Amino acid sequence: MNYISDKAIIGTDSKIGMFSVVEDNVEIGEGCIIGHNVVIHAGTKIGNYVRIDDNTVVGKKPMRAANSIFKDEKELRSAVISDGCMIGTGVIVYAGCSIGKATLIADMATVRENVIIGCKTIIGRGAAVENFCKVGSNCKIETNAYITAYSEIEDNVFIAPGVVTSNDNYAGRSKERFNHFKGVTVKKGGRIGAQATILPGKIIQEDGLVAAGSVVTKDVECENVVAGNPAKYLRKVPEEQLLKNQ
Repeated sequence: MNYISDKAIIGTDSKIGMFSVVEDNVEIGEGCIIGHNVVIHAGTKIGNYVRIDDNTVVGKKPMRAANSIFKDEKELRSAVISDGCMIGTGVIVYAGCSIGKATLIADMATVRENVIIGCKTIIGRGAAVENFCKVGSNCKIETNAYITAYSEIEDNVFIAPGVVTSNDNYAGRSKERFNHFKGVTVKKGGRIGAQATILPGKIIQEDGLVAAGSVVTKDVECENVVAGNPAKYLRKVPEEQLLKNQ
């Protein structure tokens, strides 16, 4: 048994599984497949030929702890899932998100409020993209990667499994930290190897490459490979590996 608001709009040939909830003013396009036990919160816009798998929540409003640095907004904009997207099982996409065409968000991933993701990007299984982030098109953010709040990931970026980014040099202590939050920036074509750690505010320039397990404490220059803890220059990215030559 489902609950589908009489104020929702469901496109032709769209199918909704058992025990799902579609709230007021939701718009679902043509040819969509909505799984079992899916919750689509009020106002969410879903394009055509979108697949949303079982136990997923779209348009969730955030919770705030008493000591959260983030303050509740009066009204978040509606979540938008564009044409051809695939959203896996157990995913949470918050209100205020905009997901571009043909993007895949894999099982158990989380995309927080006020996030913009481009087209044909992959957000891997269990990955988390925190609030106020921007992710470009044709990116791969792989399994269990963590993209901290206020980060910007440009187009054609590769982030391997288990990568951790950070935005707080004060490690949660003192009110001074509130004035210095800064996420990471990965420019076009940047690549980060498995289980690397990127410290707050650091920039990986175009085609920069961070080796697996590295700790990035300084900006990575364009077309450079860095490795180690702390990460240091190792060599130039081979010419055939540059984005312009793909």
